[in-house]
Order: sequence, then C-alpha cells, then structure tokens
Amino acid sequence: MQIDTVRRGRVAAAALGTFLATLSACGSPAPTHGPQGAHGLSASTAAADPARIPGIGDRLYRRIPAGSRQVVAVYGERRDSAVSRVVLYTRQGAHWRTVGEWPAHNGRRGWTAHHHEGDQRSPSGVFTLTDAGGVLADPGTRLPYDQARAYAPPAEWDEAHQHDFDYVIAIDYNRVKGTPPRDATRPWGTDRGGGIWLHMDHGSGTSACVSVSRKAMEVLLRTLDPAGRPVVVMGDRAALTDQGRPRTGGGPPPSR
Repeated sequence: MQIDTVRRGRVAAAALGTFLATLSACGSPAPTHGPQGAHGLSASTAAADPARIPGIGDRLYRRIPAGSRQVVAVYGERRDSAVSRVVLYTRQGAHWRTVGEWPAHNGRRGWTAHHHEGDQRSPSGVFTLTDAGGVLADPGTRLPYDQARAYAPPAEWDEAHQHDFDYVIAIDYNRVKGTPPRDATRPWGTDRGGGIWLHMDHGSGTSACVSVSRKAMEVLLRTLDPAGRPVVVMGDRAALTDQGRPRTGGGPPPSR
C-alpha cells in the first residue's frame, strides 16, 4: 500500500508538472520586459472586397476551411513586435462582417512560421478553435468548456498575471482537438511547443499566446460556435498579406 501511495504521488506530481509547463508555455511573466502599449493597426481601415477578410492574402485565405463562417484574425504589428489587434469576423452569405475588434498582445518576441518551445514567438498560420475553459464559470459559450481551478497561475506569478487564464480558448496548434485546453499532449513533439491559447491580457507580451481584454474574451466565447467551424488566422501584417518571403503555418492546414 505504501508503494502504491508513493507511486500515485509520483504520477500526480508528474501530471502537475506537465500542466504547469503548459501554463508556462502560454503566458508566464517575463522578468526583464516591461509593459507595452496596446495600440496597433485598425483592421477596419484596410477593408476592401467584402467577400474577403481584410489584410489576409491568398495563401492563408485558401487555408480557411470552405465551411468556416467565423474567423478570428490576429494582426501583428510587426514580425518582432508583441503588439497586435484581434478582429472577429462572421460570414453572412458571401460577405464577411466585423463583429468586434480589440487591442491585443502576442509573443513578446513577435511571430514565427517555425515555432519551437521557449522561443517566445507566436506561431503564424491558420488554426482551428475547438475547445475552451478557464478558472471562471462558462460565460455562455457553445464551445466545449472546461472550468477548473487548475487553470489558476502559480502563486509566485505576479499580480498582473494572476487572471490570465480566467478564460481561455485553445488554439489548435500541436494539440489534440476535442480535449480541454489544459491537456498537454503534443502530437508533433514537445520541441514544437504547445499550450497556445487566446486568453486574458496582462498589458504586455506573452510567451506565445494571444491575449485580449476580459470583455473581448467574453464576446469571443459567446459568439464562437462549433457549427460555424471557427478558425484563427494569425501573424504579423507582412506574413498575413503574403508580402516578402512566403511562410508556412507550422503544421497541416485545418481539415475541410
């Protein structure tokens, strides 16, 4: 019995360590980086053809599933900037309309098409959005929602980061769809990173996630619907518009 108790303790400790690594990958505070402003481009000023999403070039637009009616676009200010803007679009007939847009932050070192663990850059590309969760109760989302105190950041994180994971939406980068965001399984291997979420903002860059205000998270959670096949299209402006060197999105395109 003592052996079993010890063994269970080791398993529990390993599971806790894996989940803490997931939290750390998503939004751990940076000890040497101060807050950055939450300004950025206004995607609405780039509006052109209403049948297309502003600022998204052909390469990435073709990766959006044909049946998708909801797109969260993350417009990074620059490749090496942590400042971005999130815009939620829904498709009505052949046209895309803006539901809301908010200042946001991404990885504190910017963006990359080849994300790896610890690079502090957000992965660019097109990824599905299938699962949500957080410390707080479900605010009324149609996405599967996992409420758990396990999302609470470690006590040693500073006060600014203590509410980062009150609400989270998992970005389906190197994870198993249909599982809670806190599931730390990495199908492409741990070196490719993981635990990439949309979560609440703390006023500066993240370890790789995208962060927005609580109000924005509530709108996203209440609007995103599995029936609309929601996806996120994310990256710096040059990558999104196909300017410069072509980049890939770090994995296979979402299934159609």
